[in-house]
Amino acid sequence: MRFIKPQKVSTLDIRAFTEGSLVDQANFVNEMGTGLREYGFVIIEGHEIPPPLIQACYAKAKSFFELSAAEKQKYLVPGGGGQRGYTSLGQEHAKDSKYPDIKEFWHVGRETFTHTENSTRYPKNIWPEAHVSGFRDSFAELYDKLESMASKLLQATSLYLQLPKNTLSNMIVDGNSIIRALHYPPLAPEHFKSGAVRAAAHEDINFITILCEATESGLELLNHDGKWMSVESGPGQMVVDSGDMLSRISNDIIPSTTHRVVNPPNGKNVARYSMPFFVHPHSLCHLNVLGTCVNAHNPAKYEPIIADEFLQQRLREIGLVKK
Repeated sequence: MRFIKPQKVSTLDIRAFTEGSLVDQANFVNEMGTGLREYGFVIIEGHEIPPPLIQACYAKAKSFFELSAAEKQKYLVPGGGGQRGYTSLGQEHAKDSKYPDIKEFWHVGRETFTHTENSTRYPKNIWPEAHVSGFRDSFAELYDKLESMASKLLQATSLYLQLPKNTLSNMIVDGNSIIRALHYPPLAPEHFKSGAVRAAAHEDINFITILCEATESGLELLNHDGKWMSVESGPGQMVVDSGDMLSRISNDIIPSTTHRVVNPPNGKNVARYSMPFFVHPHSLCHLNVLGTCVNAHNPAKYEPIIADEFLQQRLREIGLVKK
């Protein structure tokens, strides 16, 4: 695979891969692979997810987060590790960070299964329909559309890694992917003084993450030169980043890039909402280093591990599952 270092986070039109000529498809595969390899991030446009659906989900999430703390607490799942329903402020922290992140969130998992025997592998979704009507329908539709997009992006990634096209996309069939509806509230004075941030520097756990355009800026990535770069997406664009699981099985050919969400300046201390879709393989997937990613100069760096075992290990490290 030829690697040409890009000068900035690449913006790519996914229609080149889904509708283009063989040359268009090959160019998309190469540009996406090299973009992820250099920054761990690309920006995707031309997807089929309707902006009104994204805005409807943001409106539903905002309505939920505006509920009283007592009402929101009803949707906590005790001992659930934050995998479904509501997680309150101060519960999650970046690995090795001494401060909790300044955020609260809601998790939506899979509703439909290709293989019915997998329907008992994951926690059931809970829904705040008593407080926010239409929440379930909107988020279930967004989930399906994001998963379809993820499958196409993983097909392109497979081809970049010189694998059969469906190698990675097959791993997410009935996967443990989740939508996280995030609310970063306006910061209190003590937050500006304490050193806590909205989301401290971290890497994602999963294969890839698709981020619906956020309501405010703040996302930054750490480049190979040790400098923080702002990542901005415009209307109709999605930010895509690679996570630990993809880095692991690609033997670090595709990195899991450190990123963060910085605090707003005092002059614009407003709420921020975002909706990442964390794309996970199915829970029994073997995360083995891929054969095409190993050679005499780059021997396998990681032992095999089951996807759910890796996930639980990481959830303990960030405080969502107690050790």
